[in-house]
Amino acid sequence: MELSRAAYYDRRMSNRKELEQLAKQLVGGQLSLDKFLEMADRPAAVELGDVTLDLDRRRRCGFPEVVYGEGKTPDTLVKIVRQLIDERMTVLVTRVDQTKGDRLMAEFPAGQFNPVGRTFQLVTGAVPPPKAGPVVLITAGTSDLPVAEEARETLQWMGVEVVMIHDVGVAGPHRLPMHVDKLRDVAAVVVVAGQEGALPSVVGGYVDCPVIAVPTSVGYGASFGGLAALLGMLNSCAANVTVVNINAGFKGGYVAGLIAHGVQKHNG
Repeated sequence: MELSRAAYYDRRMSNRKELEQLAKQLVGGQLSLDKFLEMADRPAAVELGDVTLDLDRRRRCGFPEVVYGEGKTPDTLVKIVRQLIDERMTVLVTRVDQTKGDRLMAEFPAGQFNPVGRTFQLVTGAVPPPKAGPVVLITAGTSDLPVAEEARETLQWMGVEVVMIHDVGVAGPHRLPMHVDKLRDVAAVVVVAGQEGALPSVVGGYVDCPVIAVPTSVGYGASFGGLAALLGMLNSCAANVTVVNINAGFKGGYVAGLIAHGVQKHNG
């Protein structure tokens, strides 16, 4: 019963804060009266045909719903993005192929399509400076770049400063120590690697922060589409290494972003 009361109190206070923010925008002339009334009475979700869009996720989780683009038609993605813009939410769509990216850019030219990371993002209003970080994003090889770019775009969307280090895999172990200074005083490190997936363990031995390992499907037949890298990372002897799913650049970036914002709150 006490948990229910606490949950109810948290929701009430969150709604109050959001309403206060809307009222400030109304008084400051950034919001019309009609839009203020519409947003103040906004439902928790909206039906868009074959999609039920979660409008309450930013209040619950700190960030709006991220759209998984694979399997959705270009028309459906356009409807979702337009609704998010109407709700004054920042937009991130992942797994966007070239056809869908071209359609989204045609409909929303203020957005950014990354064909390598297969993402589309659009920030409503002025782009704010990074609020948290930095997070270091490391690739073992150039072939891991598409997954790393998905992670980078996710961190950027979350307002996190990103430092990139490319192509420092264990096949050339002398390359990583050249960048050790960049690994100091950071909130988290994301390491994207395929093949045998050894790099996160090596990185973990240099840093005092969480290391999020992202296995990729890069490798020859015995890598089993990234399974070898995944199992190698799960068996890491470095205590600060945790692992997300194969090719899950978004998940690796998102977890690192949450850590960075948590550190920012603690230090702020």
